[in-house]
Amino acid sequence: MKTSKQDIQAKIEQLLDGTGYELITLEIDAENTILVEVDRLEGTDVNFCGELNRQLVEWLEAQGEPDYALEVGSVSLTAPFKTKMQYNKHLGHDVEVLADGKKVRGQLVSVDEETFSVDVEEKVAVEGKKRKQTQVVTYTWRYDEPKYVCYDLKF
Repeated sequence: MKTSKQDIQAKIEQLLDGTGYELITLEIDAENTILVEVDRLEGTDVNFCGELNRQLVEWLEAQGEPDYALEVGSVSLTAPFKTKMQYNKHLGHDVEVLADGKKVRGQLVSVDEETFSVDVEEKVAVEGKKRKQTQVVTYTWRYDEPKYVCYDLKF
């Protein structure tokens, strides 16, 4: 590959500027397969991905890029979150969090610059009650603390 990953990333970010889309993933493997995943708060439009693919192909060819395969698409619904925009996109939805060796599922209830919070229904001991009672417990993490956070897809 002649064109550097940094140059490809800069071109993608230029093409995404002002569209509301954000680059989530840019991977280039040993076989020169370029994977581009984008997302935005309103969801991803397949026509937009097709147009981005066309523009990238034209640019790569203008760079004299030899053999490559290009895949442009949206982020998988079950893929771990990589950017704060994805947290904002899923605010109010159910998420799965793996942190401190414990997996919890609950509703993403707040997102700020440093942390996010998830409300989880748990059975907890309540003074004066014989049986544990279901209560909502709020967990708050910094973005770098969990091993992963992803949308909790339910059927």
